[in-house]
Amino acid sequence: MTARGTPSRFLGSVLHNGLGRYVQQLQRLSLRVSRDSPASRGAREFVERHVTDFARRNPGVVLYVTAKKCHVPQVVAEYLNGLVQEVALGNKTAEEIATLIQKLADQSGLDVIRIRKPYHTYNPSIQGQWHPFTNRPPQLGKAGIADGRDRRPQ
Repeated sequence: MTARGTPSRFLGSVLHNGLGRYVQQLQRLSLRVSRDSPASRGAREFVERHVTDFARRNPGVVLYVTAKKCHVPQVVAEYLNGLVQEVALGNKTAEEIATLIQKLADQSGLDVIRIRKPYHTYNPSIQGQWHPFTNRPPQLGKAGIADGRDRRPQ
């Protein structure tokens, strides 16, 4: 935890995800819907209209739809890294549920955190970070560059 109260870490990525092709990190979606509950109306509409479109767009995701007696419909997303995420779908429209489920499919399964710096190295340089003006002579000012005049001593 940091002083701001949110966890943070350095930016990390999975390089070579799938070694040559992208592997979607969402492994399984379980959608639990009630047949009678008024809170499940949007979830039932999503199952009737949008489930086949989602399955065609995401062939690598296993999709389970269960009609059980439940008060609040929910979706359970399981990712390849073992993370399980549960989201309640009570009183949402079919379009809201479709965008939420597509968002779950596009995520990596990692927790959302604050990134400390946009770069990190395990072997820091004592010279500092390089930028385009690192080795420019100090006599060249920004005004000379902006004017187009050369202020180098002759």
